[in-house]
Amino acid sequence: MSPTIGVFDSGFGGLTVLRALIERFPHARFVFLGDTARLPYGSKSRRTIARYAAQSARFLVHEQGAEFLVIACNTASALALDAIEEAVPAVPVLGVIEPGAAAARQASRSGDVLVLATEATVQSHAYAAACRAHGLRALEKACPLLVPLVEEGWTDHPVTAEVIRIYWEELRAEAAAQGMNPDALVLGCTHYPLLRPLIEGAVRPGIKVIDSAQSAAGAAVQLFNGRAGRPILSESAPAEPDRGGDAANSPLQTEIRCFATDSVEKFERLGSRFLERPVGTVELVDLGE
Repeated sequence: MSPTIGVFDSGFGGLTVLRALIERFPHARFVFLGDTARLPYGSKSRRTIARYAAQSARFLVHEQGAEFLVIACNTASALALDAIEEAVPAVPVLGVIEPGAAAARQASRSGDVLVLATEATVQSHAYAAACRAHGLRALEKACPLLVPLVEEGWTDHPVTAEVIRIYWEELRAEAAAQGMNPDALVLGCTHYPLLRPLIEGAVRPGIKVIDSAQSAAGAAVQLFNGRAGRPILSESAPAEPDRGGDAANSPLQTEIRCFATDSVEKFERLGSRFLERPVGTVELVDLGE
């Protein structure tokens, strides 16, 4: 029987994580939940974020049968991972921050890394702490304009390219002022993989750009295969993602079911940009207050 992997985000940016997981687990069944009624999580207290995230985890595990759980939300990964693990103790849980830091450790020779993220993630300093645990020095930069530009569909637009250039120059100047010699850049937001070509075009040669969505999917291979006691990864993975057509007719035969707590029409409209395949009908679910 195919394993069921639950993926949770406060919105739909986490579909980039789901996309990366599908490449590695092409025969799994996926259940994705976007808590769109209560975003943004970054403006909420830690206690409230933990409650929301625990509710979502219980829905995926207890009502949808998820055997493994990926928290495709940087804010929830930073502030609520313990609460999620406590809510579903029998299920292995993976966040996106630790895999990104581990990938930075593998990529960096200088020990200095940079992080682009949202304001809430930067204020949590979760990436800095995770990088420090790996012996790295990290400098984080909040980029509040990038998420709305992605959701506007301006992923290959001169305005977006200029905004990225400005953010990069500010971050580079701050790193130089601190005597840093960075050679890795972590994309610390699930929206940012859609901007990777523009970001790679802005940074100087010699800096490795790390997609935390891909890093999380790679970490899932190790965690889920080990905890399952059986290989649930296809030998051909990572597989080529489906770039179009009906996901149900994909040669990978990947089963995907998407839920949202609000704005299902927006989810269906924008979700295909992140997943790079139609998301299909998004089901509305009420998780309570």
